[in-house]
Amino acid sequence: MLQSDTNEARMPYPILIGDIGGTNARFAIIADADAEQINFPNVRTADFETIDDAIRAAIMEKSAVKPRSAILAVAGPIREDEIPLTNCDWVVRPRTMIEGLGLEDVLVVNDFEAQALAIAHLSDEHRERLGDASGDVVASRVVLGPGTGLGVGGLLHAQNTWIPVPGEGGHIDLGPRSKRDYEIFPHVETIEGRVSAEQILCGRGIVHLYKAICAADGIEPAYSDPADITSHALADTDKIAVETVSLFSTYLGRVAGDMALVFMARGGVFLSGGISQKILPALRRPEFRAAFEDKAPHSGLLAKIPTYVVTHPLAALAGLSSFARRPESFGVSTDGRRWRR
Repeated sequence: MLQSDTNEARMPYPILIGDIGGTNARFAIIADADAEQINFPNVRTADFETIDDAIRAAIMEKSAVKPRSAILAVAGPIREDEIPLTNCDWVVRPRTMIEGLGLEDVLVVNDFEAQALAIAHLSDEHRERLGDASGDVVASRVVLGPGTGLGVGGLLHAQNTWIPVPGEGGHIDLGPRSKRDYEIFPHVETIEGRVSAEQILCGRGIVHLYKAICAADGIEPAYSDPADITSHALADTDKIAVETVSLFSTYLGRVAGDMALVFMARGGVFLSGGISQKILPALRRPEFRAAFEDKAPHSGLLAKIPTYVVTHPLAALAGLSSFARRPESFGVSTDGRRWRR
């Protein structure tokens, strides 16, 4: 269902919200529509055999407020009663949760749907603008998150409703444009002969790009950890690392501009995730924004679209919280993704 009867869309309080990643799971409880969100310490997914075990130990046994329903954001395809996660061994089984955890209602959404929900009402306190374009236009938006992979989500605005659109935009093709690109791209590791955006614009992609630059220049790679490459780049202590992060910013700008055109995102493009925050000093440089706007014949359009880095430490939970409190403001599809007692 898209937006429907308010009472039908609402879930019973208290509501458990969860952002389930490959390494960490983040949880919070909303006791009622006006209550302050109760956040819990991060849970390492490797420490628990199942998500049910994690919720039982980290939430149910620690909280005086017992949830009656749950909204969970997961990285992975949502279909049928068993939902395997992409980057960890957990399998979400909503019916088992209802039976074993005493829940009445469980909704499962895509992780970048939650990120998209977050950017609907993100304050200046939790975002940093890149470039000169500004303005809080109530219009469609896009979020990109380079992390373990490259997540992309759209947030359409129509009939006074925010409609999150999950997808797999991180797997679009990314190709060379400049002379330097053509020197480097033959050395980028491919998947079945092609370079997707995610092959470069994620944690392992930073390493792929760094090694490709080394190969193009006939230099033996010194680093194999993305954190080493980014830290040396930001400290300006290794010229290959500096170029790696500079090109990473350029390619991220190109893809961000592509997504802005796809969604006609006049409301802005938002960069989420830990990598965007970590390389923020590099993203403030001209390369990102120049690549974002370099979209002839529509460079003038892109020049007016603002771009931001999301600095909220729990953005996905903030998005889920907004939806839990005001489901009537969002066109979230629940077909095949909501289970009730």
